[in-house]
Formats: sequence, structure tokens, C-alpha cells
Amino acid sequence: MEKLVVLLVSLFLMFFKGQNGMAPDSCPSQQCPQYKLINKNQDFEERLYDATKWITTKIESSAYADLMAAHSRLKDYCERQNNAGYTIADDTWPVVITVTEGHDLSMSWFVAPGTAIPENTDHSVTLQSKPATTVYVRPFTGTPGIQPAQENANALLEALDKNCANLPTYSGVGYESYYAVTHHNEVWIYDYDINYKKAK
Repeated sequence: MEKLVVLLVSLFLMFFKGQNGMAPDSCPSQQCPQYKLINKNQDFEERLYDATKWITTKIESSAYADLMAAHSRLKDYCERQNNAGYTIADDTWPVVITVTEGHDLSMSWFVAPGTAIPENTDHSVTLQSKPATTVYVRPFTGTPGIQPAQENANALLEALDKNCANLPTYSGVGYESYYAVTHHNEVWIYDYDINYKKAK
């Protein structure tokens, strides 16, 4: 499963929504999830994120065509809602690919605060609301690829004393096009997922 996540992290960076992504410390307040840095060490950051909303769609498999299809569903959803008179930005960051229970895959785009979203009739796209929560984050730079993503995912899990194969949910996060000059990539693990695992 580790290889699948690493592959997803490297692939999804290749078809981000826009050409100019932004690292968290330079994101406008409405374009990225806001957080307070609680702790930082050489291995990871502990961030307290505000409550957030996301539009999310399932990824059928790790095949490139399925990743592209998920991206297109989110893009089309935003366009349809904008044509209907709602303003749902499709240039927010980051793009998140999440692996749940080791096999369910999804792609999510951040919804800017204050965005009015109509009742959803598209069952392939869901609106997710996440409460304010602690997220453990390992940022890393460099061109996205299998080896650096794998190294950083494993390093975060080891720093948290967790094993990737046993972790219920974890995410690969990115802020730039694959073709950007510089890259800010991250691996996220939510505190409630760690607590969920401990409670099982």
C-alpha cells in the first residue's frame, strides 16, 4: 500500500488545478486552510487547523486514467455550480489525495470559507466538513517523485511511532503544478485518525 500512496502523491502533482500553487505560509487567507503552528521539530510540524470544507470524489484505482477522471469530476462540478450562479473557486489549495483503511482512495479540493454551495445532486462529488483538528505534517521540497515521497511518508510515520500498513487514513498533499520551478509537498496524518487506531 505504501507504494500506491507514493505513486499517487507523485502522479496527482502532475495535473493540479492551476499553474501557480502556494506553500501554506504564503497562501491568501481565503485560498488555503488556515492553521496555527503548535509544535515544530526536525521531523514534522503539529498544526491546529480551523474547521474546513472540501469537495471530494472517489478515485476508482491508482491508474492514471482514474486519477484524471477524479480531477475532471471536481473541475466539472465547480464549473456547473458557477454556471448556475454559485461561486465555487477551483483555484484553492491544496489538492489532497487520501487513502482510507489502506484501500479507499479519494481526491479533495479545499472550499474557501464563506462559499455558498447548493444542495448537491451530483452523487459522485460530496461535500465534506472537517472540524478544527490537529494535523501532523511533514513538509518536503523537490520535484515530486516516488523516492522522495516514500522517504518522507515513512519518516513522518516513524516519527509518530506508526506503521503505514496499520494507519487507517493518511494523505499526500501538494501546492504546485508538477512543472513548477520549486515545490512544496506535504504528508498529512490527522490526530483523530491516530486516536481512532489506538481505540480499536
